[in-house]
Amino acid sequence: MSNQDQAAFSKVKVYGLLAFGISAIGFSPILVKLATESSPYLIAAIRTAFAFLILLPAYGYQKKAGEFKNVTTKEHLLVASSGIMLGLHLIAWISSIYYTSIASASVLVTIHPILIILIERFAFKIRFKALVWIGVVVAFTGSVLIGYSDYDGETTYANPLLGNSLAVLAAVIFAGYFLIGNRIRQKRNWFEYVFPVYGYAALTCVIALFIVVGFTFEVTAFVVLIGFALAVGPQIAGHGSLNFAVKYISPTLLSTLILFEPAVSSVFAYLIFGEVPLFMSFVGMMIVLLGIMLTWTKSKRGEA
Repeated sequence: MSNQDQAAFSKVKVYGLLAFGISAIGFSPILVKLATESSPYLIAAIRTAFAFLILLPAYGYQKKAGEFKNVTTKEHLLVASSGIMLGLHLIAWISSIYYTSIASASVLVTIHPILIILIERFAFKIRFKALVWIGVVVAFTGSVLIGYSDYDGETTYANPLLGNSLAVLAAVIFAGYFLIGNRIRQKRNWFEYVFPVYGYAALTCVIALFIVVGFTFEVTAFVVLIGFALAVGPQIAGHGSLNFAVKYISPTLLSTLILFEPAVSSVFAYLIFGEVPLFMSFVGMMIVLLGIMLTWTKSKRGEA
């Protein structure tokens, strides 16, 4: 196989894994919605703990075989920070499903490409085309419209404003998590990065559970099953594919591809729960997606 053929095969492999992973992530809000009788902190803790334990045997085998490099203190701190961010992201996002529609939460949590652009511009002094900034303004306008229009949904959903705010918070945290992952994955293989990150995420969620809920929660067989399904599907297959691809695809382009996830979630939310977004919410969602799609024109123009 020629180098060109190998490159084409690798590209197909990466995008194939991404398609599978994004589809798996699309089931995440559906699974959470089925278990809203339990605390979102409990669901997040069970999900992350299962993900860590499932990968433990394979990680131990590879470590015993000497396949991992030595980790510097700086790298360890970055990995720990990434894991803490993932845990907080999951808590905020899972909680958002309790208060607003699946469609609104799924769209708002995907605004992280916009946040990544802002970080790259103001932290790393990267310049972008004017069309990119138009996309930022358009996406922000759509987000405001979703938040405003969902006031009409207060009779249908518990607290749309709170739910939408939690989804935006989850997006903010995810942007930081994603940028750290891109940096670490350039030097580390998938297992070296993902396993400890999942460990720190699980620890974060468990600590948050005991701080916020205490020891009064009830663990049912059903919520354990939901947590296991979230670990295997959305987290290991879904987030795992993103962590694999982030080594080969830019963070902004990769996070933009995640825009397919709200479409998957919204379709299943309609089929399973009969959730139909309010008209103005739907318009806001389309505006957000349009704004983020404009970031595909993203290109570096030089240092400020």
